[in-house]
Amino acid sequence: MTWKCGKFEFDERMPVIMGILNVTPDSFSDGGQHDSFAAALEHARHMVDEGAVIIDVGGESTRPGSDEVSIDEELTRTVEVVRALADEGICVSIDTRHVDVARACVEAGASIINDVSGFRDRAMVELAASCDAGLVVMHMKGEPKTMQDEPVYDDVVCEVRDYLKAQAAMLMDAGVARERICIDPGPGFGKTASQTLELVRNFHEFARLGFPVMCAVSRKSFIGWAYKIDNPSERDEASAAEALMACELGATVVRTHNVAATAKALEQLRPLVVLGLGCNIALVGEDDEQQEGKIAQLNQAITQLCSVPDSQIVDISSFYASEPAYYEDQDEFVNAIVFMRCGVPPKELLGYLHAIENSLGRVREIENGPRTCDIDIEDYQMYVSDSDVLTLPHPRTLERDFVVKPLMELRPGFVFADGTVLTDQNVRYGAAHRIEG
Repeated sequence: MTWKCGKFEFDERMPVIMGILNVTPDSFSDGGQHDSFAAALEHARHMVDEGAVIIDVGGESTRPGSDEVSIDEELTRTVEVVRALADEGICVSIDTRHVDVARACVEAGASIINDVSGFRDRAMVELAASCDAGLVVMHMKGEPKTMQDEPVYDDVVCEVRDYLKAQAAMLMDAGVARERICIDPGPGFGKTASQTLELVRNFHEFARLGFPVMCAVSRKSFIGWAYKIDNPSERDEASAAEALMACELGATVVRTHNVAATAKALEQLRPLVVLGLGCNIALVGEDDEQQEGKIAQLNQAITQLCSVPDSQIVDISSFYASEPAYYEDQDEFVNAIVFMRCGVPPKELLGYLHAIENSLGRVREIENGPRTCDIDIEDYQMYVSDSDVLTLPHPRTLERDFVVKPLMELRPGFVFADGTVLTDQNVRYGAAHRIEG
């Protein structure tokens, strides 16, 4: 999938770096550093040289407790900076919650509207529907001045996720194309430090919504709390480490103050691997417990996957019961999809997977026949191969319902390493249904 922002398009399989340009006197970490026209342009160009492909221009501080500035003042700070950068061919984002500012900046050449209020203003929604700019929909409880006044959630991850899902649906109902929307969970905006930490450790939940996900953690107070760093300007290395973790979980756009440190950290991003797991022989259990036994087998396999070197599981689908495919005279299967970040090359990874299968009693007597455990590499991002040992992406993935359904659960619109887009139009085998509970 691509994130479409005016004339710009960004492939969300690779992280996109957005450099922060605060043209304000009072932003929490860099207020007054770039608030002249010349200083703003110089810093923006410097960030582009370091690897930023988007410059996010902000003319109003939204730090906790900040006062709202007048529209005229925000326009004075932003419009000409936006115009100059856009004229240089740079993708410019306007960071604002005011429709008059957003409109003026889009007319001046901005390609993205980054609305910290999450498009709660109907006029902002109408502007979004009338242009072709990319949109960043952020979650914020309350307003900047009051957002940190004892924010309360029953489940911060679920509540923020459901809010962003609803706001994105509202924008699409208003006529905004899905591919223009990016979502931002809003770390630090109406969340305590511990709530924010819980949020950023669950970025995969937001990736499941099928939109590009922004990681905007740079220099935030929760990093100071978690890493014991009081001075915001000294949080860049920790911010870059958090950005890397977020991208491994599924974030695709990184908003940052320090582009160089972030780009360096993201060089360590490991490819995403999609594994398909299946079992239709339970080693223990009576007939009415066979499904539970198969689930137990797959859980054992998942546990062993945690021991693969330089790898980390980042998301797991629900379990699905499926009809046998190809060789039909056998019991039904239980299947799941695992997303893993992996630094082990594909053929070496295949060896580890075979070892796990063998440890769980895999017997290969009948092609597509009964098995205690089967682990297929469905996709390995950045690798495309066609050999007797391993074909990537897996040539049968999109014809198998027991692969397609759990993959759609984890990542709607998933794009395989060869550019193929996930679809259920070619499903022919292994009808599957989700196992509830």
